[in-house]
Amino acid sequence: MMKFRKTKCGAALLGAALALGGLSAQATTPQAQLQRWQEAAGQAGQAARGQEFFGRRHGGEWSCASCHGQVPTVPNRHASTGKSIAPLAPAFHAERFTDSAKADKWFKRNCKDVLSRECTALEKADVLAFLIGLK
Repeated sequence: MMKFRKTKCGAALLGAALALGGLSAQATTPQAQLQRWQEAAGQAGQAARGQEFFGRRHGGEWSCASCHGQVPTVPNRHASTGKSIAPLAPAFHAERFTDSAKADKWFKRNCKDVLSRECTALEKADVLAFLIGLK
């Protein structure tokens, strides 16, 4: 078993490691998420393009709307499991897009279901611009 000496430097390193480890699940806002994906894409997300993307099947069985509803402002059910899904639009469910790790996880998973690949940063920005615009 390894022994660690208690030092100021060791405590500082441990504190820094813990702080960095928590960054992936850091609280955020839908607008900050949109900004992050727009910066990664190098252009602004467009709500109209996001709405079209959200409702379209991309060569597969499902679209985003298959589980979240064509207008994702009310609860819906997962297309295959029947599990209840809270509204996706942030104005109708305050917790949406307020955790970076969760947003990344669900975009990755759902994009693979809908597109058979991960979404691009621009696709994420477009969809989120659409969702933020729903009031």
